[in-house]
Amino acid sequence: MRGHLGVRFAQVIPTLLLVSILVFCLQQLMPGDPALVLAGEERDPLVLEQIRRELKLDQPLVMQYLYWITNVLQGDLGFSWRIRQPVTELVATKLPVTLQLASMAFVIAVCIGVPMGVLSAVKKNTFWDYLANGIGLAGLSTPNFWLGIMLILLVSVHLGWLPPSGYVPLSEDWRQSLATTIMPAFVLGNAISAVLMRHTRSAMLTALQQDYVRTARAKGLPESLVVIKHALRNALVPVVTLGALELGTLLSGAVLTEQVFSIPGFGKMIVDAVFNRDYPVVQGVVLVTATVYVMLNLFADILYVMINPRLRGA
Repeated sequence: MRGHLGVRFAQVIPTLLLVSILVFCLQQLMPGDPALVLAGEERDPLVLEQIRRELKLDQPLVMQYLYWITNVLQGDLGFSWRIRQPVTELVATKLPVTLQLASMAFVIAVCIGVPMGVLSAVKKNTFWDYLANGIGLAGLSTPNFWLGIMLILLVSVHLGWLPPSGYVPLSEDWRQSLATTIMPAFVLGNAISAVLMRHTRSAMLTALQQDYVRTARAKGLPESLVVIKHALRNALVPVVTLGALELGTLLSGAVLTEQVFSIPGFGKMIVDAVFNRDYPVVQGVVLVTATVYVMLNLFADILYVMINPRLRGA
């Protein structure tokens, strides 16, 4: 166990270093000159020169990266070029919003996907199996932005059950906060639940054919106990890894959904930053998202070892 996890821990630092290099270099491919955007309509050459000097844009790319990564290691993600506010403060403001939305979406996905996958595997080649597969296929095929718009028209406009857009923090009013995030969370969780359902079904079909399941049934154990305690526990090993990856996808893939529902999270912030050539914000958001993604992978490895007894002695 220590050896397996030790290797995974050792891979975190070089992975994050490579991510930081990619984040910094790829944003250089963004079209446009941020100095021109900040200079306004007049674009005086002296003003442009001063802006480039202040933002270190007149330095070689390597020096720009070293200056940036040194500040990042000290907890400083720089300042937003557009609103002159520390990126760290922007991240601290927007990250809880996206975390709440992603967490709710993940809970919805697990509560729908895993039971449907188990039911589909246990009831193989029956009506319930076909129904679960049909729902899963629909979830994978439905675009998030289309589903979000349809839910707004049905639930908010026609039925008036939930607000169509906006966001209220949990600290202000938890009921209103849930009301404003339940629809976007369902939209995000819809596709993830379909992925979890298909993988759970596949893993359960494999587990139900194993010798230990036949032995449990031969001992006269109830079918529900055999399915939940013996088959499902072993089937969850690959599903846990997939779940951690999908949670990371939720954190980074909520751009369209946040735009549709006007949720002021990471997605909306990075879209605004890209349009305004606000490189420090883009770099900060992508780097934080990538770091969370890497840490979730590490967490998945830890859970993998805890669930799979064969790896504990490794």
